[in-house]
Amino acid sequence: MTTTAETRSGSDFAELNRRINAAGLLRRRPGHYAVRLILVALAYLGGWTVFALVGASWWTLAVAVFLAVVFTQVGLVAHDLAHRQVFRTNAPSARAGLIAGNLAIGMSYGYWMDKHTKHHANPNHDDLDPDVSPAALVWSVEHARGKGFLVRYQAWFFFPLLTLLGMSLKRDSVRALRAGSVKRRGLESALLGLHFIGYAAALLIVLSPLQALAFLVVHQALFGVYLGLTFAPNHKGMPHPDGTEDYLRKQVLTSRNVRGGRFVDVALGGLNYQIEHHLFPAMPMPNLRAAQPIVRDYCAEIGVPYEMTGLLESYRQALRHLHDVGAELRAGRA
Repeated sequence: MTTTAETRSGSDFAELNRRINAAGLLRRRPGHYAVRLILVALAYLGGWTVFALVGASWWTLAVAVFLAVVFTQVGLVAHDLAHRQVFRTNAPSARAGLIAGNLAIGMSYGYWMDKHTKHHANPNHDDLDPDVSPAALVWSVEHARGKGFLVRYQAWFFFPLLTLLGMSLKRDSVRALRAGSVKRRGLESALLGLHFIGYAAALLIVLSPLQALAFLVVHQALFGVYLGLTFAPNHKGMPHPDGTEDYLRKQVLTSRNVRGGRFVDVALGGLNYQIEHHLFPAMPMPNLRAAQPIVRDYCAEIGVPYEMTGLLESYRQALRHLHDVGAELRAGRA
């Protein structure tokens, strides 16, 4: 028998969904994405053009910084494509995603989309969300037990480890393709191979060996840091669910919004509206700002906590959580 409380909990998202639809916030925004795709493509092509024009000069490191920003923006576009925010159907989304992910920035679109889909289904779940699976960093006390020095002081290593994120995604992409766990394995492998060959050829042809190495380190390190900083505020330090929550609470209670203006919206690709994005993954990024007060007010109406903080405070909370997870190790109790 279903109780009144259970019925209410099950219908909470349906009512919110009705309000969001009534506001027209799930409609596609082709104009926005046409402009955004053109600007990002021009920045990408322009960056590599300047790279060629600057040539074998140490000024190429400034280009590396610029291209790190552009690569992250391409990654954010790929994120929107994976959620079908840009195109309504899978075919054009997948084609554009393969170009943005595999060819442009050297990350398997299929591998990342599979990983990200699992994250959305069970955000912050210790056993089901790959984003909190124990690796170099550990996000739960249970997973921290028996770990060593790195986890003990992992809050101090967080930002340095982000410099490796770009290369880590490339390594994981290759592993997934070799394991055969990605659809369109042949096409994805070919496009990823083209990226690696083109990237290496550009560096080795245009730059001296030492400059090429410096460019690689600066570009990939800053790409990893920027990419990591777009995702770190979203869930780190938020509650870890046990799997019994209904859809609305599972998404809201594990997510954190970040306050900011239009610059923050662009810099974080709309991921600063993480609660709205998790509730409505297909909602176009430019509509998230308008959805935010609707979702916030509705959560207050039904008594669901709604977390929103500033950008710097979101990083502090994530670092504090990492530090707390390693507390037992530092005390010698685990």
